[in-house]
Parts: sequence; structure tokens; C-alpha cells
Amino acid sequence: MTEEKKKLTMAERRAQGMLWSDDVENMEQQSITRGLCKEFNQTMPKEVRKRKELWTQIFGFVGKNVWIEPPLTAAIGKTVTIGEGTYINSNLTLVDDYTIIIGSHVLIGPNVTISVTNHPIHYKLRPQGQTYSKPVVIEDNVWIASNVVISAGVTIGNGAVIGAGSVVTKDIPPMTVAYGVPCRVIRKITEEDLHQFDGQE
Repeated sequence: MTEEKKKLTMAERRAQGMLWSDDVENMEQQSITRGLCKEFNQTMPKEVRKRKELWTQIFGFVGKNVWIEPPLTAAIGKTVTIGEGTYINSNLTLVDDYTIIIGSHVLIGPNVTISVTNHPIHYKLRPQGQTYSKPVVIEDNVWIASNVVISAGVTIGNGAVIGAGSVVTKDIPPMTVAYGVPCRVIRKITEEDLHQFDGQE
């Protein structure tokens, strides 16, 4: 390793996809975010204003007309942005050491995990808990069904649908239906889908 790379901060190492481990700053932010999540998860259903105030403290950005149903788990919080009109159902888990972008008008079902962080494959690279991170991007109008796991480095394209129980390890193109373990594209979304309920009362 060069002397220049040795001098990089952990945040800089994360941004370059290098191995990193928790530093004081990261652990302090985790403590703040976990405390805010605990407070959010203990709110009563009628405490809508309090919930909104809390999630604006937890995340880097939250658009208008967003709804997040508790419980919620996040590590860093400020690395996550959520676009307007997005609905997040209960028990979203965010392993958010690095950037997670959730677009506008996204639907996220119950028990979804989004992780930007992995451990190295070889055990000799893991003795101090070293990890590496890659951003996750969920574009606008995506529907993620229940019990989906989204892995580091994945982009899910505009309008895509991810079926229940899927494990997404690779990019999913826009306007496609994808599901499975590992998740794979099954078909395109077409104009026929727009007229699926025509003629029904």
C-alpha cells in the first residue's frame, strides 16, 4: 500500500471502495442514529408529526409526502436520501455506511434489507472487522415487495418491480419484473400491464 493511501480517512476509503473499519466519528454517528431510530420506533400511531420530525433528523434528505412505518433500523442515516411520495412499510433495515438513494414514488414492502456494505471473502482480510462499501440506487417508481434483500453496488431502474423474497445482487433494468434468488429479470413491463384492470368494476 502506498503512503498516500495509508493517509486516507475511513470516509475517503469508503468512497473509493477500499477496505475500511469503524472510526470514532462513524461510531458516534451510529450512536446518534440508533437513538433516533429507537425513539421513532416507540412512537404511537397518532404521533404523525413527531415521526416526521424524527425521520428528518435521521436521514440526509426526505421529500414531501413520504411515509415510513416503524420499526426502522439504520446505522448512519445521513447517508440516505428518500424522494417525494415514497412509502416504506414496516421493518426496513438499512446497512447504510455509504450512500443509499431511494427515489420518488417508490413502494417498499415489509421486511426489506438494503445493504451497501460487505465483508471481504478471505478471512485474513477480516480480523479487525474490515468491510468495503458500494452505493445502492433505487430509481423512481420502483416497487420492492416484502422480504427482499438488496446488496451493495446495485441499481434498480425506474419503474421496475422486485418480487417478494428476492435477493438482488446485480443491477435491474428499468420497467422490468424481476424476482428470485438470485434475482433475475423475468419480463418487461408493457402497455398491456397498464390495461390489466380495464373492464373491471
